[in-house]
Amino acid sequence: MKKLFLVYSYFLYRLRATNTHGVHSPFVFNLLNDVIYNDKEYYIYNEIETLRKQLLENENTVECIDLGAGSLNSQSRKRSIKHHALFSAKPPKYAQLIFRMVNHFQPSVIIELGTSLGITTAYISKGNSKVKVITIEGCKEIADIARQNFKQLEINNVEPITGNFDSELPAILTKIKNTDFVFFDGNHRKEATLNYFYQCLEKANEHSIFIFDDIYWSLEMKDAWNEIKKNKEVTVSLDLFYMGIIFFRKEQVKQDFVIRF
Repeated sequence: MKKLFLVYSYFLYRLRATNTHGVHSPFVFNLLNDVIYNDKEYYIYNEIETLRKQLLENENTVECIDLGAGSLNSQSRKRSIKHHALFSAKPPKYAQLIFRMVNHFQPSVIIELGTSLGITTAYISKGNSKVKVITIEGCKEIADIARQNFKQLEINNVEPITGNFDSELPAILTKIKNTDFVFFDGNHRKEATLNYFYQCLEKANEHSIFIFDDIYWSLEMKDAWNEIKKNKEVTVSLDLFYMGIIFFRKEQVKQDFVIRF
């Protein structure tokens, strides 16, 4: 049922989606040209994708304790590292977009909810080697593999935390001044997603950027996305189908965009 919902939602998205020609906001127009549709091949892409290829060939299994909505592709707790690399890690297209977002906006602190194998985390950290990246993963065995991957890529600006978002996120938020950049990539339930959003919103400012993964994962995730973009603090939302991005720019007229990506 979820897969049928995803297919139907994608069909509607394609009917509504536009590109630079349909955008009349200078901020969003420049964002599309400079970041979202930027096809430059950054040197870090190759080293991270080399690691991804290694993970896609790894048949070793790990026991996955999923604290969220689970997987669309497997109900088994025992899954291969290959499976996680194929279905849990963000595809290059989207992980590289997040890299470009970090590289362009240069946030000072980044929170990632859902480390998985650390592929997207690596892209985030390479976007600004001086930024502090705090990432949380609920499954210890997966978190341990991510730590090994960070060492292989010589990443030193990531603070990996193993635990439940419900307890770890509030603890993190007490230690930071602003939620400059948050990537919500875990749980995939409406109530939990909105709970994490409202917690992070308390420390957001007009320069903050929140990115939500899998906004059409299910009907309840679509409902969560609709509530988020309607929030009075949100001034710009971008629907890329597999990902939603929101901004809090005070000078911006409130607008929602469905962007072909």
